[in-house]
Amino acid sequence: MASHPFAESFDLEAAFADVSDYWSPKVVAQVNDQYVKIAKVRGELVWHDHEHEDELFYIVRGHLTIEYENGRAIDLPAGSMHVVPRGTLHHPVAENECWVVLIEPVQTKHTGNIQSPQTRSIEEQLG
Repeated sequence: MASHPFAESFDLEAAFADVSDYWSPKVVAQVNDQYVKIAKVRGELVWHDHEHEDELFYIVRGHLTIEYENGRAIDLPAGSMHVVPRGTLHHPVAENECWVVLIEPVQTKHTGNIQSPQTRSIEEQLG
C-alpha cells in the first residue's frame, strides 16, 4: 500500500504559521487524488482557469472575493466555502491578508495555463 509524506492530522493554525509568501500555496495533506493546500493571499492573483478541474476555496481567516469574467463577484468572508467550476475564468482578490484552504485534484496547475511571476509549480507547493 503506497503512502504519501503527509501527516494524518495537523494543527491548521500552526501550518499557516509556516506560510510567509502570499499566493504561494503549500500542500498539507492528500485525500485520494486531491491535494489540500493552504495559502495566505493579499492583493490579486492573475486571471486564470483550470480547464479540467474544479477548485474548492474555504476561507479560514479574512475575506476573499472571486471575480468572474461576466462581471459577477462572489464575496467570501471567513467560514465560507466556494467551488470554482472547471473551465471558468476567475480572479481571486483579497484587500487584506486572507487565509485560504484549497482542495483540488493533484494535477491542478496553480494558475492554469497562464504563467506569471505569481505562478508556483507543484514542486514548489510540495516544498
